[in-house]
Amino acid sequence: MSRNIPLFIAFRVFFNARFYYPVLGVLFLDLGLSLEQYAILNVIWAATILLLEIPSGALADVIGRRWMVILAGALMVAEMAVFAFAPVGEWLFPLLVFNRILSGVAEACASGADEALAYDSLPIEGREEKWRAVLTNLIKWSSCAFFVAMIVGALAFDRHFLEGAAAFIGWSGGVGNSTRWPVYLTLATSIPALLCAVAMREPADFKSAGGRHPMHEALEKILAGARFVFFNKRIRLLLLCAILFDSVVRLFLTFGSNYYRLIGIPEFANGFLGSFYSLLGFLAAILARRVASKLTPSAIFPLLAAMIFAGLLGLCWATPIWGVWVVLPFGLSMPIMSYFVSSYLNQWTDSTLRATVLSFRGMALNIGYAAAGIGFATITSSIRASGADLSENAIFGKALLGLPVAFAVGWIVLMILAWRIRREPLRSAN
Repeated sequence: MSRNIPLFIAFRVFFNARFYYPVLGVLFLDLGLSLEQYAILNVIWAATILLLEIPSGALADVIGRRWMVILAGALMVAEMAVFAFAPVGEWLFPLLVFNRILSGVAEACASGADEALAYDSLPIEGREEKWRAVLTNLIKWSSCAFFVAMIVGALAFDRHFLEGAAAFIGWSGGVGNSTRWPVYLTLATSIPALLCAVAMREPADFKSAGGRHPMHEALEKILAGARFVFFNKRIRLLLLCAILFDSVVRLFLTFGSNYYRLIGIPEFANGFLGSFYSLLGFLAAILARRVASKLTPSAIFPLLAAMIFAGLLGLCWATPIWGVWVVLPFGLSMPIMSYFVSSYLNQWTDSTLRATVLSFRGMALNIGYAAAGIGFATITSSIRASGADLSENAIFGKALLGLPVAFAVGWIVLMILAWRIRREPLRSAN
């Protein structure tokens, strides 16, 4: 089972490090979509994951985690093929909706299943500490992959760079006429992701559904996982913090290229900024490993909240050029949060429910992301409907003002909930 660990890391790297990420927002807009359509596509993607996240995790606990990871790899190949070859015109938006659905199903199948497969492949003795070492390596390798993907993806999107590179090597085939070279590159890397999934093996102690109907047992897993998540106070509060943090940071990542355009950063620099963001994962991995033995969750998550809030305030200022400093708090907080959420969830969850509970995490995060996407789309629509003749950049800049306000309100609510949880034992004792 030891080979499952490097295969798990490789699968995550190929599955998540996508070359179109540094130009995702402007890529969709340059293909002819509006900001509202782009936001709707993201909501569809998140809603698809929301619907299938928990059933796929429960099914993984029943029929085997490996089969769900293989299905995720195959769906990644399919979604990237649709994205790469969807024609510009009236069919573009419907096909991109189909792409988002395929992508959502792939994410749902992989989420929880790959992590549970890797975690249960570790020796039982000292498993928690070994898993933290795996998470540290995963963050570092993912940072390397994102470093390469961000630079190459941004350069592949820049037509002038492509035309200059093509002229340098003597190519005259109109290579710069397409804006989808980052998508083509991601389609190519989806193949090794699928191969890594196929090469994984199920742990010998895994028990399948046997003679029972898989869907019936999967439903029992869902109910058991729901009881565990909703009636375990520390799990519930952990997931609520993760929802709040993840939703706003992912919203920034989704519209990152639009923000860089707003503050006057040239598009060719997006990849370098994205690569710098990914390299922060190295520092985040070291910090998280050291902090894990010194601080409790009640100290770790307020520190993360302060970092994220500072970044959101920076977005509102939108300082020309110098506004790129917001990459620092976002780039550090996201991997640190993922590290601790994964560490605590796996430590506090029984193996028989692991993929199911991890799927609840994925569902929770995508509920937050979908809500953030809907809220952001609503804000941009209301600004557009206000009657002011504003450009897309101006509308986007005004919409950013709502992010720190929403985050502050959410954090205050979480602090009240945490305070009430701590007070409950005192009231019961009295």
